[in-house]
Amino acid sequence: MRVYTYFALALSIVTITSCSDTGYKFKLNTSKKTTLGKKAAIKFEQLKGEKIDSVQLFVDKKRVNKNETSVAINTADFGVGKHAVTALAFYPNKSKKINNSIEILAKDAPAVYSYKIINTFPHDKDAYTQGLEYKDGFLYETTGRRGQSTLRKVDIKTGEVLQKVGLDKKYFGEGMTILNNKIYWLTWQARKGFVYDLDTFKQVGEFDYNHSNEGWGLTHNDNELIKSDGTNKIWFLNSENQKEKRNIQVYTNKYPVDNLNEIELINGKIYANKWQQNSIVIINSETGVVEGVANLNGLRDIVAKEQNLEPSDDVLNGIAYDSENNRLFVTGKHWGKLFEIELIKK
Repeated sequence: MRVYTYFALALSIVTITSCSDTGYKFKLNTSKKTTLGKKAAIKFEQLKGEKIDSVQLFVDKKRVNKNETSVAINTADFGVGKHAVTALAFYPNKSKKINNSIEILAKDAPAVYSYKIINTFPHDKDAYTQGLEYKDGFLYETTGRRGQSTLRKVDIKTGEVLQKVGLDKKYFGEGMTILNNKIYWLTWQARKGFVYDLDTFKQVGEFDYNHSNEGWGLTHNDNELIKSDGTNKIWFLNSENQKEKRNIQVYTNKYPVDNLNEIELINGKIYANKWQQNSIVIINSETGVVEGVANLNGLRDIVAKEQNLEPSDDVLNGIAYDSENNRLFVTGKHWGKLFEIELIKK
């Protein structure tokens, strides 16, 4: 019995023909949706023509067969998300590519978190917060909008801006992070980021986005920059040249999670604001699985009682973590408060 009979095949069939190849016809079946950790089936069939020489099967450009025309792949090797499946058929003096896909969902629903307010600090109401990071007792913050985008060093206790530099008015500033005494600052739609000296705020470099179209949030691990682009993808960048090397897709057990905005790496997990949701999603940085969700609408309600916030714009955005003292800080665009909170699993 062939391996594909063990798995449910989606009848999503791609058939490729051409005027010059009327003697050949193929189809490619895949498991339409499956769950991380399970096997997924890929089946190539020739419907018409002389016997072909060979077929190569790929998932995300990685070859998954030797000589077989049907295979079962381990979904754990690819992570959650929608993955491209390609069959490359070879026959005398010609070849033909057939495309399909497999969507892999998380196995379990994310855990739900509530929160407790530990401390409240003042925050500049004029700051359209895009990026937030804690380092050596200070907050570093970037703000957005063209003509208003700034990089700031902030006193946590007072909210006083101690140091500031502006961005050229043609750019819309986005998220930032600090690695090896350099500040990396994204722009939104210009497909460009800038590098600053941590101490002087002097610009020392710039970089282009080589794969993603937009810049939203930025954080880092020990040797990579980690970037969100407003979709459900998280990009990992070479810290030396800022080139985007790879990405993970962010999924729950039901659907992709897009509009990922400001991000922070905390104990190996990516904490992300979801644009206009006043929430944080906790993402496995290896697989892309959403492991937790925290609804922080209550924090916005506190601020809204004292301010006239724009409903769709002045939302939660800004996550910073003090690893030495295990303190989690959050704020929002034009919020007059910075909150130190503790997330509590329900």
